[in-house]
Amino acid sequence: RNLKNSTAFNSEPSQLKMVSITPDVEFHIRQNYTWMKLPASVKASLGNAPGLYDKAVMEFSVKNQMRWRNNVVRFIQRDERKYYESLLQYSREHLMLYPYHLQDMLVQGLRVTPFAYYCNMMYDTMLGEKSYDSLPNFTAADCLRLLGVGRNQYIDLMNQYRSKKFFRRRGIRDLLPSKPAKVSRVEPWWVVNVGYVTEDDIRVCMPEEHRTIDNIIDHGKQMVGTFDRQIILKLYNRGLIYFNIPIANSDIIVVPPLQGFVMNRVQGDYFETLLYKIFVSIDEHTNIGELASVLQVDLQLVKNAVSVFIRLGFAHKKNGTGENVSSASVHPSWHNLPSPTSTSPTDRIPETSPLTLKDFPTNNITSTPSPSPHSPSPDSASHPSLSTLTPGTSTSTTFQKRVGFLFDSTLTAFLMMGNLSPGLKNHAVTMFEVGKLTDEVMDSFLTELGKVSAQAEGEARRYYEHAITLLDTIKFLRHNPKLVGVAGGSGLGVDLLRCESMMSLEPATLTRVLQKNYSVLVSMAPLSQEVYSIASCSPPHLGPAVPEMNSVWFKLWLYSKLGRGPPSLLLAKGSRLRKLPHFLKGYTRVLVTTWGHDPTNVYVSNLLLTANDALTHSAVLIQAHGWKDNGQVQHVPFPFDRDEEIPLPEDDLLHHPSLTKLEKEVDLRHTCGYITLLRTGAPRIRPRHSQKKPAPAAPSAEEQAQQSAISEFLEDLRELGIGETTPDATPTTSSSGQRLVPVSATPEQDGTGTEAESQPQEPLSPAVAKLASEWVPLELKFGIPLFSETANKAVCDRLLECNLLSPGSLEQQTQTNRLLALEILSFISDHQDNFYFSDTVDSAPDAAPYTHTVPMPTRSLVFLNGKLENFNGR
Repeated sequence: RNLKNSTAFNSEPSQLKMVSITPDVEFHIRQNYTWMKLPASVKASLGNAPGLYDKAVMEFSVKNQMRWRNNVVRFIQRDERKYYESLLQYSREHLMLYPYHLQDMLVQGLRVTPFAYYCNMMYDTMLGEKSYDSLPNFTAADCLRLLGVGRNQYIDLMNQYRSKKFFRRRGIRDLLPSKPAKVSRVEPWWVVNVGYVTEDDIRVCMPEEHRTIDNIIDHGKQMVGTFDRQIILKLYNRGLIYFNIPIANSDIIVVPPLQGFVMNRVQGDYFETLLYKIFVSIDEHTNIGELASVLQVDLQLVKNAVSVFIRLGFAHKKNGTGENVSSASVHPSWHNLPSPTSTSPTDRIPETSPLTLKDFPTNNITSTPSPSPHSPSPDSASHPSLSTLTPGTSTSTTFQKRVGFLFDSTLTAFLMMGNLSPGLKNHAVTMFEVGKLTDEVMDSFLTELGKVSAQAEGEARRYYEHAITLLDTIKFLRHNPKLVGVAGGSGLGVDLLRCESMMSLEPATLTRVLQKNYSVLVSMAPLSQEVYSIASCSPPHLGPAVPEMNSVWFKLWLYSKLGRGPPSLLLAKGSRLRKLPHFLKGYTRVLVTTWGHDPTNVYVSNLLLTANDALTHSAVLIQAHGWKDNGQVQHVPFPFDRDEEIPLPEDDLLHHPSLTKLEKEVDLRHTCGYITLLRTGAPRIRPRHSQKKPAPAAPSAEEQAQQSAISEFLEDLRELGIGETTPDATPTTSSSGQRLVPVSATPEQDGTGTEAESQPQEPLSPAVAKLASEWVPLELKFGIPLFSETANKAVCDRLLECNLLSPGSLEQQTQTNRLLALEILSFISDHQDNFYFSDTVDSAPDAAPYTHTVPMPTRSLVFLNGKLENFNGR
């Protein structure tokens, strides 16, 4: 079929994105199905229009930077050269990385080197006067490596371009570099190939350069280390040669702390997504073949991504990979050079070679579907088949599983913003961009954390405290033989894992990665509500069992379960708050939590404006927090430290009735975390005594006005069932004239909740009754706290004393986590009109495609007087 004049052939790259490609269509394109071979169902989904399928093939091939040969696109676009021109134009317009896996076609055929590609891209960016931040992270890093243009240089170039000298601007081409920046990273084991060389190029070559080019042309690709280093670099700077980075199935890759990484933005194209998946999954005990099996990604794609990491300087091969050859073949100019990696210069060159225009005949092309993209490549014949590798096996070395400590982006922000230590920022960037910090580089990280001083004030002290407690936590978990059940003789190593990066993996891939590498997961506390926590039963997880436990729903479940909590109002998205609720009158501070975000403390005078603005796009939780000022909070770590031999003081918060009941409702003996208690400071009076009191003096006119205002306030409370006391209860003022709401000491009657009266209650001592009347539970968090050194030490001590990491405790914790998760999901379902099937589902702006979503409420709810009910708008 001659489709040379089809619409797909004449389409501009910017028009390719008009076609919607379904997963079924994508699968058949990857399998090289022509239109005649497509199943009837796929044809029907395309409207039985062959031209639409041609457009989809062209779009998919260009977006994914696929090779022309051996792919179905060769039947759509007959001209190979024009196809690669379209691919380059699309990649440049969309600021994608240079397709290094196509260098044999782009450099040899089109003479478009990476340097020329990025010069054109930078020209377009400057011509459009775009910000430097518009460049995606990896593209910006490659531009910095090849052009020497970073953020500051780009700003300087833009200032020169905008300035006028003698009434004219300087041309952008004159401002951009004319040759590549000094190459600081070329390894002797890389492979050199000849590029597009003309007779004019040969005339200006020195004799030694000429002999080198002839040698490469005559003998084909060769190891870079066999040639003089200075000659190779000169030829590379002139675009006469290019480098390939050979990657074998058995190679093991190391990712050290990032150097030279540019943090701009994430674009989301296919290759960038793959790079980040490999970043968070790669480690020093999994070879490339096993990594492809774990990720269920085409082996060649993984090799392409890893070669880019090495080229950019973000990774290197581990010692002992590949087959060794005689080091005598390495040119003396490569000796005694400070190598940025530990890679041996004698690693072997795989037998596969890049495709060139003369490698394949253009005739005898068939339309037979190609094998599955997950099938092993030719150079993996000597290695175990990927189909025989399981996620828990490794052909490299015996590996002992580790402890995975889960954190969120808030922690990396603290480490980067605080200027805590000169060398700490590189580790923080690695934690954020790579998504983890492995045990192999933990010693360096701990050294930098040890340089942090606790001398700080204000907001900066918060950064210092997190750094110090993180140091203590890692030291406690890492290689600690006292942690029963998870260690041999010296304990286990610790990997730091960023939740957002892990959740970007497909659920099945995430499970394989976790089960392969970790024996237990431990979360920091609290995790930001913008983060969806990892739900894992294998390995066990000391943290939120399901993402719903890190949401507003869990607060309401806690209050409903205990019958206590601050007055709380959950408003559904799209509703309006027309007046201040009666139960919030008198408070000056409230907590406002928009869906998927952390709470904000605001003045009650700003509540209506803040809440109604947020309700246009989100559900909102409003909670009483402080009467005259911010409420006081206390964090009580668990498992609770109740020593029967050493009785606690009567006023200790562990005597609080809510904590006693919480222990009965939730298994706190086999997990760790803390519960936050809140004291709002709302005024109270003591219980009435039977003895007679002296008759009060006749009130003055001013006091009568105050009494009248109090009566109106109490009338509002009675309408909500608050303050309904015995008939002789009358409004009272203190000796200073302060208004007091008449309530009994226990149970609470100010809207914070009450115990169920149907159950027999033991009489409380005055001290415990005072605790119950002043403090209410605010939130329950699972994990190891990092915000307080005292709370951190208490939780770590209890974790060790209770043997929470022993096999028996972890098994019990996993079972109770499952039951708790089911109960919370049932609670959400009972308070939703259409649980999980409504269109009011939270989707964070930066949520990954596989991110678990927590449903927004479909109706407004209020917690008051120990009950969770529908809100009637008053």
